[in-house]
Amino acid sequence: MFRRFVAAAVLASCFAAAGWAQSPPTPTAPTKPNPAKPIAKKPAPKAKAAAKPPVAVETGSCRLGVISVLGNQFAVQKYGVTIIGNESINVPIDWGLDDLVFARVRAATGNDPAVRRISYPSGAFDPFYHPKPHLLPDPSEGIPAIVQSFTANANCERYLVVTKFRLHPRDTNLSLDGIGTYNQGLGSMLRHSHVFANVALTLLDGRSYARIDRTLETMGNRFSESMRMTENPFKHLDNSDFPDPPEAAASSATLREKTRGLVAEQIDQAMPAYLKEE
Repeated sequence: MFRRFVAAAVLASCFAAAGWAQSPPTPTAPTKPNPAKPIAKKPAPKAKAAAKPPVAVETGSCRLGVISVLGNQFAVQKYGVTIIGNESINVPIDWGLDDLVFARVRAATGNDPAVRRISYPSGAFDPFYHPKPHLLPDPSEGIPAIVQSFTANANCERYLVVTKFRLHPRDTNLSLDGIGTYNQGLGSMLRHSHVFANVALTLLDGRSYARIDRTLETMGNRFSESMRMTENPFKHLDNSDFPDPPEAAASSATLREKTRGLVAEQIDQAMPAYLKEE
């Protein structure tokens, strides 16, 4: 009996010791949830650039193709009583003379959409303005051949080509080159100045590129103008407005307006004959 009691006591003490040996679990701090990372905002898509409107393409028939080759050179020329001391220089200008020609032709046709401006390659008319010396004229340097070389896809019924030329007035020592101004005389009291515009029109058939002569029709216009005592193709210029140095011509409002007016007058006078149908 005593042995059973001792054994039970020993067994109970063992369980008690084991219980004390185990320390109570240390309470753990509640884990805090990881703060949510801010969601990176995607950059707003860039607004697409507005689509450029397509370049207008001219369609339909071309009744008249206008090719203006007046360019951007203005001749400043000074003459004495004799050939000695004559001076001539070409000054670059930006006066829109070719734009003016096309605008006047369109106005004469009532802004007909079948009248179009025809562009041409740079230097295309160099053979015309600076022909090589030949015993006989070279057809390849003429206006019909030059125009035919770059108008294969234009398909115009006719072409109006506006060029400039060199004029030698009778009984003078003047050689007036294209479009410009000249001053002539002796001393300061006997000098006079003018603006000149030597403009030529050539009408070509759109298929054969043959010239269409308008000499008889334009002669009437020239006669009527001469009866009005005009100075065409010259305009009087005050000596004080003659450019000195010549490069001053490019910034002269007086020369610009007189030149543009003279070119416009000549185009307006010629157009009725050149627009005449056969």
